[in-house]
Parts: sequence; C-alpha cells; structure tokens
Amino acid sequence: MQADEIRELTPEDMTARIAALEEERFRLKFRSASESLEEPLRLRAIRRDIARLKTILRERRQPGAAR
Repeated sequence: MQADEIRELTPEDMTARIAALEEERFRLKFRSASESLEEPLRLRAIRRDIARLKTILRERRQPGAAR
C-alpha cells in the first residue's frame, strides 16, 4: 500500500485497515512459530503498511496539519 493510496482514505478507514493488518500480522506470527510460512516477507510488508497508516493518521491529527 502506497502513501498516496493511504492519503485518500478517511481516518475511520485507516483505523479499520490498521486493525485488520494487526490481526493478520498476529495470525502470521502465531503460525510462523509452529510451521514455516510460504511468504515470510509478508510479515515485513504488513509491519511497514501499519507504520505508514499510523504515520499518516498521526499527521492528520496534529493541529495545523495540511489535509
């Protein structure tokens, strides 16, 4: 997910997307403890997407932020 795509989302959509990605990350980490993952780099991509979402959400919540 690119930053341009994220900026088009509403704050509610971003919060929902963060929750979904954190759930997926939890499931993948849990599964990786017992077996090898088919796509281990997916964990990295999820972690980075969550960070991008949280960063843009924080930028919007700051007073005086450009929207």
